[in-house]
Amino acid sequence: MLFTALLLAATPHPIASVRIAFDRKGETSIRQQGVADLSTGRAVMADDPVRVASISKLVTSIAVLRLVEQHRLDLDADVSQYLGWKLRNPAFPDAPITLRLLLSHRSSLTDTIDYVLPLDADMRSVLTDPKAWDAAHAPGSWFRYTNFNFPVIAAVMEKATGERFDRLMDRLVLRPLKIDACYNWASCDAKTAAHAVTLYRDGQPVKDDHRGAAPPCSVTPATDGSCDLAKWRAGANGAIFAPQGGLRISMHGLAKIGRLLLGGGTVDGVRLFGPRTMALLERPLWTYDGSNGDTIHGFYCSYGLAITFLPTPGQGCRDDPFGDGTRRIGHAGEAYGLRSGLWVDRAAGTGVVYFATDVADAPGARSAFTPTEERLARP
Repeated sequence: MLFTALLLAATPHPIASVRIAFDRKGETSIRQQGVADLSTGRAVMADDPVRVASISKLVTSIAVLRLVEQHRLDLDADVSQYLGWKLRNPAFPDAPITLRLLLSHRSSLTDTIDYVLPLDADMRSVLTDPKAWDAAHAPGSWFRYTNFNFPVIAAVMEKATGERFDRLMDRLVLRPLKIDACYNWASCDAKTAAHAVTLYRDGQPVKDDHRGAAPPCSVTPATDGSCDLAKWRAGANGAIFAPQGGLRISMHGLAKIGRLLLGGGTVDGVRLFGPRTMALLERPLWTYDGSNGDTIHGFYCSYGLAITFLPTPGQGCRDDPFGDGTRRIGHAGEAYGLRSGLWVDRAAGTGVVYFATDVADAPGARSAFTPTEERLARP
């Protein structure tokens, strides 16, 4: 077992990878390779929960849109009315920030300050720092992929409902679909957490190195090191449960989210949202025109309500890991050496989900995605 662990740690290939293809009726193929935990040699399985990084944003958006359907949130209202305090870019004090702008990364927030906040942080005071904002571009005028948008969204959701974000996600999305998953482990049981996929970078564990047990603290601890979730206050700190990237979910569970999109809001007889909401998810809100945003070297070129559109024609866009020119919607994820993806072709009624750990950061042969993602997207 030790020899296997050392061999895997030294290889340039992912330590673990899982890929599931599916259609509207169910899963059509499963591929699982490698080790979920080098310390034990445990083989990775498609039902192991893994931190899928920014795919979490798409699942958060589905919950937001359910609240919009229930008339508890308005995509175009100034979010200040929900937060109870004025959220503004100091350089553009008269420009309101809306959920539509936050979800589509056009709010003018940036990640130049840390969006991973301790449990006892006051997010309002953090966002008064001008460094958190883009002083050169007004809200709505520029696309800049920004994780900090989503703690703000989570705070809005909490204030509108009075519910803790992780429990809200469970009620609105995960439980109705019978998916065993959670944001930042708080609402997953110890048995589920014990089977976490460890994330590695250069062979070293960097996240979810649980070694067969639940984590001692399911969130980022408070500044004094304590971890008392009873001190949670609605909307005070939307970063606690990592709405931008903290979803832990198996590839079986993520495939069901993909099948939900294929079904236009319904999967396995469960209707989560209706056709109007699906139409919102299928509508790009920003497309790169050569001068209206940061594509991150061609990775993002068309984006909507926390959903990515592939591919985008035009100079500078390299957003087709499949390399076949077929229109797909979904989201990619990248964090702590992990790469992940959820992509569906609604016209063909097919899709794929995947992740890999300890992925080298290099562009692929046909896109701005890594070679590993290109292999997993289209084997």
